[in-house]
Amino acid sequence: MSKSITFKVNPGGSLQGEARVPGDKSVSHRSIMLGSLAEGVTHVKGFLEAEDALATLQAFRDMGVKIEGPVNGELTIHGVGKHGLKAPAKALYLGNSGTSMRLLSGLLAGQAFDSVLTGDKSLSGRPMKRVTEPLKTMGAEIKTTEKGTAPLYITGKAGQLQGIDYTMPMASAQVKSCLLLAGMYAQGDTSVTEPAPTRDHTERMLSGFSYPVKKEGNKVTINADGKLTACEIDVPSDISSAAFFLVGASIAPGSDLLLKHVGINPTRTGVIDILKLMGAKIEVLNERVVGGEPVADLHVQYSQLKGIDIPEELVPLAIDEFPVLFVAAACAQGQTRLTGAEELRVKESDRIQVMADGLKILGVNAEPTPDGMVIQGGNPIGGGTVESHGDHRIAMAFSIAGLRANAPITILDCLNVNTSFPEFKDLVKRLGLDISVLEA
Repeated sequence: MSKSITFKVNPGGSLQGEARVPGDKSVSHRSIMLGSLAEGVTHVKGFLEAEDALATLQAFRDMGVKIEGPVNGELTIHGVGKHGLKAPAKALYLGNSGTSMRLLSGLLAGQAFDSVLTGDKSLSGRPMKRVTEPLKTMGAEIKTTEKGTAPLYITGKAGQLQGIDYTMPMASAQVKSCLLLAGMYAQGDTSVTEPAPTRDHTERMLSGFSYPVKKEGNKVTINADGKLTACEIDVPSDISSAAFFLVGASIAPGSDLLLKHVGINPTRTGVIDILKLMGAKIEVLNERVVGGEPVADLHVQYSQLKGIDIPEELVPLAIDEFPVLFVAAACAQGQTRLTGAEELRVKESDRIQVMADGLKILGVNAEPTPDGMVIQGGNPIGGGTVESHGDHRIAMAFSIAGLRANAPITILDCLNVNTSFPEFKDLVKRLGLDISVLEA
């Protein structure tokens, strides 16, 4: 029996106090992958104990890696070396995690064994050709459904992959990372050129594990000549999770919030830049570097936001934060226009359409376009019942809208909040949102 979870948010409130949101999902995934392939024992602190990252952890256990924990976000990974993974006894089930599936497809293409990658209904509908097609040009053998979706049947081609020089048609950190991981097992150099900067956690962490990676402008190059050496990792707080609180404190009068140890990797800070352009009061304090990743404390206070045309160069740097940024736009005076974000249509849900539908139910003037949205902000947000379509970021975004609503908001199908941020409900309640959870 799969249970269903509904969020009910009463209107009003403000966000006050201080908090450390859970660890970064991208960094948590990669710490397992590279720690498993390293020589020696890697210790991880701040690991995100949510379903997506735990799916990656289980996949590596299924391939013979001994991993202790997680206990309070701490893990010990006994690395097996680059060629030490063993054939899994059954299909690797990755739940809702697109990161796990896309990155593992590259890593497993060059192994000496075959593997099958499966996922839940949502993941099984997401496009995988963006990784399987370039992998095939490297000599990988991967079968998908006719639609190019999971399950993925991967025939291991150890020693047979060839490096490629690939220019990505669309900016995607997952595609880049997938090809770099495959490049660790390919003959010759593998280079990936991106049309716009995307998150660079894979490159930073490879360097942290002492694996040679060359970066020139928007081109990253790797080959099979390196090895990974175990290290210590302290995962920063996830800025994508912090984004809900940054927006909430910006839109709710009387808010004053300090978010601690947040990752401020320059490929991820689009949400801060966009909110500041809208007039948000966000201070970046106590900047430091932890394990190759820049970290800071973020102090945010309420201010009246104004509508803007979102600069297209910031779009890839905030791609996961747009659901809650649409809520900020609804509270801003004037028009906000987003363009160049067609990638949002192939996330856990079609985030452009789903957010537009929900905002309209709440009385917001929101018009979807093929690559974005136009929102006329500044009018009252009403109440109503909205569908999250099983998308964790949609569910959390509409919860935050309750801070400025004038009637209760009911959000359906919120179980998947557990994939990225199981503590969300308790944390946002402690900081001042009137939210309750109904399980059926």
